[in-house]
Amino acid sequence: MTMTVIQFVLAAAAALLGTTFIKRRYFSPLSNIPGPFVASFSASLWHLWHIYTGHVEEAVIKQHKKHGTFVRIGHNEVSICDASAIRQILMSHMDKGPTYAIFSMPDKRYVNQMAELHCSEHMRKARNLAAGYSVTNVIKTEPFIDGALQVLRTQLEKLGSSKTPVKFEQWFNYLAFDVLGEATFSQTFGFLEAGKDIGDTVANNVFLRLYISILGHFPWAHDYLLANPLIEYFNLTPSMHVFDTCMAAIKSRSQNPEVRKDMLEQWKDQLSKHPERMDEIEIVTNAVGNLGAGSDTVSSVLQAFVYYMIRDPEMLAMLRKELDEAHLADVPTFEETQNLPVLQACIKETLRVHPPVGFGLTRVAPSEGITICNRRFEPGTILSVHIWAMHQMTSLFGDDAAIFNPRRWLDPARAGKMNSVMIAFGAGYNQCPGQNLAKLELNKTCSMLMRDFEIELVDPGKEWRYESYFTVAPHDWPCIVKRRHVS
Repeated sequence: MTMTVIQFVLAAAAALLGTTFIKRRYFSPLSNIPGPFVASFSASLWHLWHIYTGHVEEAVIKQHKKHGTFVRIGHNEVSICDASAIRQILMSHMDKGPTYAIFSMPDKRYVNQMAELHCSEHMRKARNLAAGYSVTNVIKTEPFIDGALQVLRTQLEKLGSSKTPVKFEQWFNYLAFDVLGEATFSQTFGFLEAGKDIGDTVANNVFLRLYISILGHFPWAHDYLLANPLIEYFNLTPSMHVFDTCMAAIKSRSQNPEVRKDMLEQWKDQLSKHPERMDEIEIVTNAVGNLGAGSDTVSSVLQAFVYYMIRDPEMLAMLRKELDEAHLADVPTFEETQNLPVLQACIKETLRVHPPVGFGLTRVAPSEGITICNRRFEPGTILSVHIWAMHQMTSLFGDDAAIFNPRRWLDPARAGKMNSVMIAFGAGYNQCPGQNLAKLELNKTCSMLMRDFEIELVDPGKEWRYESYFTVAPHDWPCIVKRRHVS
């Protein structure tokens, strides 16, 4: 009797799975869109396999080269690679895909802009916080970023003198965290001064990148794991040093009236003026979210810039000539860097060929559905725009779109057209709110390093490694640095 019941349950389960498979594969509104076989009946299996291999971005690019504009990458998800998708999807007011819910940090009580799925609520939060991210406010942080860069330079000089290999994946993370600390609440985390990973914060980022990539497909499970408030209660948050420093700065601010107008102060001003529009938890949420989102991404781009430049001697020589002849400040100012066309070309090309986010930017088709490139999508369909695939479209960037070539940006007319389809910082209401700070940091750091140091790979014949989880994390490319002295 027991075996009969078990057999019945197994048969019913098999029938249900079979029916679901057939329905998704052959009777879905997306059935005639090409793509990987497994993606036609599963929401996550194809993604999870390529998360395991570490190169989702390569898989998406390959699929678009094979199938064209539309690729079905999940039973209810379509990747769209066309310039019009930027305007119709990313710059629309469609809600975000469910994977963004994973960015509630340190737990599910803290729903920051990134984790907010609904466009209207995201935009409300963005308006409340905009003053802290403005160019005017970020520029005020520049002298303090100079201090962090001077510490970085001193540390690199010491490593160069002792011929100790430099692991830029560590040092650029230290820099990014310390700069974010200065910009957000006027104090560093002390990574650069210590020259080490305090509290295993950077090491834990490796785990967090993988966690976000996998649990982004199962956001409901996130609530029971790292988003569980008990994790914070028992001090088990993976980046506890950063979180503790952040919380201490917020709590002490009310007792310290002598502070500069950093992001935290701008947000507290907004709260005091409009208490009906926001609350204290929004400030905490965004301060913590700043640190989670801004460190890995900036580090990834800085690493890519240095790596690609030292592997292109001709372009590096052009850049150094421009930097040497410009007679820049000890730490180049942001204003100075904006008048250096070769530097700007190299930074833009780095952002094009190696954007820091390796996953698709998703939106959910609205209740009335939507038509994109003459294709109708039903309500609830997840529409994905993949930055790497978009940035390698030969129709937009030329036949050599797959390779690093900053020269493409030196033609102003061509550069203007390419700028309109660059989405390294996203687009629309969900574009990176901290991009002004990121651009300031990138311009100053890249110009200072290329002017002040000779940088060589320890093993020039060995390519770096990187995994494309949500953020793209390079590693395993140690370098020898030596101070340059230009008369």
